[in-house]
Amino acid sequence: MNTKSPATSQSPTAFATPPARLALVGDRSPNVASHTRVPLLLDALAARDGLVLDAYWIPTEDAVEPDAVRGFDAVWMLPGSPYRSEAGALAAIRTAREEGIPFLGTCGGFQHALLEYARHACGLAHAAHAENDPGAEDPLIAPLACSLVGHEGAVTLAPGSLAEAVLGAGRTVERYHCAYGPSDVRLLDVLRARGLRFSGTDEEGQVRVAELPGHPFFLAALFQPELSGDGTRAHPMVRALGRAAVARAAERVGAA
Repeated sequence: MNTKSPATSQSPTAFATPPARLALVGDRSPNVASHTRVPLLLDALAARDGLVLDAYWIPTEDAVEPDAVRGFDAVWMLPGSPYRSEAGALAAIRTAREEGIPFLGTCGGFQHALLEYARHACGLAHAAHAENDPGAEDPLIAPLACSLVGHEGAVTLAPGSLAEAVLGAGRTVERYHCAYGPSDVRLLDVLRARGLRFSGTDEEGQVRVAELPGHPFFLAALFQPELSGDGTRAHPMVRALGRAAVARAAERVGAA
């Protein structure tokens, strides 16, 4: 079994109070650009924003364990699909969703957040991701008509949404690196009817951002905010996750 590994060399003993604990769920690889950005972004959050996060990588195979992300102050489901364990990815997302742990899903994390919600909140047991199940009929997540690998595009954010509040604008231009996305409009309508909000769309009206009203912080995007800029300043979505994690940690310490 793989062991959880710290994402940076930061030591909790260097601070007066323990920093917020962040679970980075994904199959870490030096070949995934977003993974190599994570240490830079954590350093930027600490240096520029005063948001100190004690971050640990949890491989998807380990995330199957019931307590894998419990005790963390935030969960970030990172890109890098197909994950080695779809079950582990879904388990981590479900725990964050059901237990009110701040959650950010990017790229594959967005795709699996929709898949988890379809299966466990909407009862769509046969909802599938075509990358994991290429023979599935009418998959929720399917190959995009045009690959977004290396693509940059505009995203329109719904007024009054968490996404709009986090980005501070109704429109943003973001970078993608994916070839799969939500496709079945009928299934998306079921997710919407059961409470998931699709708060960002591209210029063709395709869903690119989702959030969960009533949750302390639950945000997912098909684009990769971790690839924004040169890594010396965290994207607003990453910064918002950091703030939510620190707030949860403060509540946890205060309740102890």
